[in-house]
Amino acid sequence: MNKRSLVNRSLIALAAATFLAGISAAAAAPGDNTKTPSAKMQNEMQSTNAVPRPSDTLSLSAAQRKTAWQDLYMDSLNQEAPSGFNPTPGATVPNTIVTAPVTAKAAGDVPALKPYTFAMVQKKLVIVNPSDHKIADVITR
Repeated sequence: MNKRSLVNRSLIALAAATFLAGISAAAAAPGDNTKTPSAKMQNEMQSTNAVPRPSDTLSLSAAQRKTAWQDLYMDSLNQEAPSGFNPTPGATVPNTIVTAPVTAKAAGDVPALKPYTFAMVQKKLVIVNPSDHKIADVITR
């Protein structure tokens, strides 16, 4: 694959990821913004709610893994792994791999996924800790 083709695929993947992030944000947004709590109240609510924090490991049940695959897998987002990179738990995702926030649907169906980002690499669903870019889990069909 030549460099221009790789750049084009990366741009397409980035555009798709951005689109998905927008859909997630729109789905999560309240319908009436006049009743939206202030930023301070939102921070206080977030600190009191049991929102999971991302870590470098993620243990999902077989049913949760299947649901995550169904909710997040999109062949159009599939990326080739850079030379020398093997998508395995604990590995750091290179900057050339485009990640996107987990969709609202996936976070609703599998709440443990909410704080993570994801990527499709070599037809594998890669769940990534956004704070350090470590792979927390890899899901295959």
